[in-house]
Amino acid sequence: MKNEFMLSNQLNFPQSPVLVNGVYLIGAGPGAYDLITVKGAQILAQADIVFFDALIDEKMLSWCPQAKLVPVGKRCGQFSNSQLFINRQLVNAAQKNNIVVRLKGGDPLIFGRATEEIEALRKAAIHIEIIPGITTALAASAELQQAPTSRNISRSVTITTLPTKLNYESKETLIYYMGRDELKTIAQDLLERGHSKDTPVCLMESVSLKDQRSFGTTLEELAQFNSEALFTDKKPVIALIGEVYRDALHRLQTLPHDELDPYLYQPIAC
Repeated sequence: MKNEFMLSNQLNFPQSPVLVNGVYLIGAGPGAYDLITVKGAQILAQADIVFFDALIDEKMLSWCPQAKLVPVGKRCGQFSNSQLFINRQLVNAAQKNNIVVRLKGGDPLIFGRATEEIEALRKAAIHIEIIPGITTALAASAELQQAPTSRNISRSVTITTLPTKLNYESKETLIYYMGRDELKTIAQDLLERGHSKDTPVCLMESVSLKDQRSFGTTLEELAQFNSEALFTDKKPVIALIGEVYRDALHRLQTLPHDELDPYLYQPIAC
């Protein structure tokens, strides 16, 4: 497309591959238009319709002049579209064989109501892709030139919203970086601290790369598993732990229960 070619030349990156009809949830970043990812900008340049949040920098919309633009943002004290209505709009647009973009501020999976949209699209058997964005917590840290973690001060970060009265039990989600060689110890420690034995765990190696491998398990199983035999190449592994990942377990490979060569467990898309 002409617009895609112009964008590619201006930003000096290659044209994106041919896209499959469906919905692309794109993280627009913390605010500034130039903090969107390259992939996000490439898809915008090919979109047929863009549903965009209120907090995005509208300069981004100049990158998709070919697209129909639909504002669906939510702002306190102002008229807002209901989430159910937004879900219905996304499904209807995708069923017309369009490249549909849902442009969301920050990262679409951090307090972005993405779960409801994903569930509605899956129920309608619509192709979905999620393009991560820079969440505001990290952009603010960059502006301060201060890392939120420090070896001698803080080893963890809590990302939360204002406390409210909930009509359900809010269950903790934990994400461990750099824990590849300590996965068994992590699981044993969490079990000792009272976490349920069947708490879901997703182990992901080389995230976003062609050789990504993803495994689904539980804390009980991981506490008894020799993960060093599986992750022999010393590539980065991230552990995502919590009830929110239960449905994801069904889309991942299980941990091997024998002495099979770990390379038999080929990369798999989540």
